[in-house]
Formats: sequence, C-alpha cells, structure tokens
Amino acid sequence: MRLPRRRPDGGVELVEHAVSEPVDWEVPAGPARSRTAFAAAHVVPRAGAENVPGAPADLDWDATLAFRHRLWSLGLGVAEAMDTAQRGMGLDFAATTELVRRSATEAAAVGGRIAAGVGTDQLGPGPHTLDEVRAAYEEQLALVEDTGAQPILMASRHLAAAASGPEDYLALCSGLLAQVRRPAVLHWLGEVFDPALAGYWGSRPGDVAAATDTFVDLVRANAEHVDGVKVSLLDAEHEKDLRRRLPPGVRLYTGDDFNYPELVQGDGEHHSDALLGIFAGIAPAAAAALVRLDAGDVAGFRSALDPTVPLARHVFGAPTPYYKAGIAFLNFLDGRQPGYAMVGGLHSARSAVHQAETFRLADEAGVLGDPALAARRLRDYLAVHGLEV
Repeated sequence: MRLPRRRPDGGVELVEHAVSEPVDWEVPAGPARSRTAFAAAHVVPRAGAENVPGAPADLDWDATLAFRHRLWSLGLGVAEAMDTAQRGMGLDFAATTELVRRSATEAAAVGGRIAAGVGTDQLGPGPHTLDEVRAAYEEQLALVEDTGAQPILMASRHLAAAASGPEDYLALCSGLLAQVRRPAVLHWLGEVFDPALAGYWGSRPGDVAAATDTFVDLVRANAEHVDGVKVSLLDAEHEKDLRRRLPPGVRLYTGDDFNYPELVQGDGEHHSDALLGIFAGIAPAAAAALVRLDAGDVAGFRSALDPTVPLARHVFGAPTPYYKAGIAFLNFLDGRQPGYAMVGGLHSARSAVHQAETFRLADEAGVLGDPALAARRLRDYLAVHGLEV
C-alpha cells in the first residue's frame, strides 16, 4: 500500500509500504519474575456519544475493560487512571472514579495486578490552598485504596500552583505517605508531559538537580511507605543516577518511553522496573521481551523491544502531551475499539500523516495483531481525511 509522508517543504508524498505478516509473539504463563511491569492503559469512548471538548467523558465500558483484560492476560499489570487515560485532558473526575472502581473489580476477578492514580483533579480551576489540595489528595487516596488498587501519588497541577517551595511538597507528600495502607508509587511527571508541572518539587523551572535532591529526600524520609518511584523525564542518564540514590527496596519504575529497553535491562548493578504508556501500545512485544529476560536471554529481550523504540519515539514526540492519540490509534488499528475517537475530542491532536507513520512503525515492529485488518482500517481513516492511498 502507499502511505502519506510529510515532505521537507511541508507537502505530502505517497511512499510504498509492504504490509508485514503478523508476528507470533511468545505469550507468558504469568507476570514476569525478573521485573515488575505495568502498562498505563487508555480509555475507549462510547461510539456515537458526545465526547467533544468540554463534555463529560462517556466511555465504552466493554471495550475499555476488555483492553485491561488483554494486558492482564499478557502478564502485565495495569496502571489505571493515569496520564495515558487522559487525566486532565478529557477524563473528568466522575468518569475517573467509575473507571478505578470497575477496573479494580475486574482485576480482583482475574488476579490481575492494578495500581491507580491519586490526584487532585476534582478541584476546579484555581487558585487553591494547600489544605484544599491535601484534602483532594486524601479523598482520592481513600477511593483508590477502598477498591484494593495500589495507589500512585500523581503530580498535581494544583500543588504546583499552591506550593511556595520544597518544604510545601515535602510536608504535604510526607503526610499522604504516612496515611497509605500499603506502599505507594510516587510519580514525578516532567513538564515535557505537562507544562503546568514546570518547577515541580519547588525548584526553579529547569533546575532538575535541585528538584531531584528534594525528591530523594522525600523518598528517603518515607521509604517504608514507598514501593517505588515512577519517573517520566525522558532522560536516561538522570534516571540511572536517581536509581543509585534510592534507598534499598525502593523500585524505580521507568516512565521513559524513549529509552526503556536499556533502562529495564539495567547495567548489571541497577535496573528499572516499568510503568509505561508505550507498553499499552506494544503489549505483545513487551510481554514476550520480559519472558526472554526472565530466562536470562538479554539478546532476546532486546531483539523484541529494540524495534519498538522508533514507534515509541514517534508516538511520544513533541508535543508529547498528545501521545495518548497514538495509543488510542494503535488500539483502533488492532480492531479493539469500534472507531478512532477519544474523550474530549482528543483524537484530533495528531494529523492523519502522523498516524500513517504510526501504522508504518507499528507494522515494522510487529506489534499489530492483524496487519491486514490494520491496513484496511488505515485506508478508511486516511480516505476520510482526504488522503486516498
């Protein structure tokens, strides 16, 4: 088939692409033993619903939960109600609450691992006091823990706006960690994913070293309440340095969707576990790679994961907050949702030419379950956008 590609002058040209045969990925018998791995899952809107900008999210619960069952069947944990599920970008708090409850119930039914995001997004536009931010966090922490899901303390735009310095972050987050019923995951989401989080941990914007010192101080002071930290800065060298500074027993869950193969593999002394949005888009390859790593087959691990990196770098390319559109598009191509749509109308965040490249890279990485079906769906999608291929 012919795929549209952007020319240097901004125009579009059509380039021949030979659609691949499906890859028969090795399916694990259960969760990986050598690493803990979560996929941050997206949500599927109900076909025909008014999922337009500003409207409450109206989800297709069957398709949304079926996707989570697929992840569990591949031995992956589900990171629920995270950035990938459009927290703060179309998924309102009412839908978030229902999503966490339903997913946790399904996880319990099949013995699947689940962790869920705890934030402050029930608050309206600011400003808000630190006490209001704390109360919002506490409400969501109780909600998540009551479902049986492991809490992930997410970075908060409201906290970033209300805090006056590192001491505010340390006091508020330490207070939350003291309340958890089981060790939590502490999430540091970089401003590349959300510009409103610039200067998080009370440092000046761009002063990652100072922010890291505060973050490490927080973890060390509360290590008994911290299962791990999830770091999404897209900086592999920073992550390697940070994991050497963590207390014994505290995991580093990589959120680096650019450099995950080398970070999960590790350097012989330290490694990262995984909590990745891209794992929702490359689940069969990720699961098969972890089987190889469990067997001590590092070359097999890398041969499964390395070909997915160009796809991940494309999906998470600038502007990075819109990467969710790539995860949803891959699900659409695989026939796991009725159409290509997202809550809040976010499916318009990437161009048709961009998504054609998503298809090409996914096909080359072997992560499309039925490449012929994906090609047919892509042709229909491109035709709607005036690109007859």
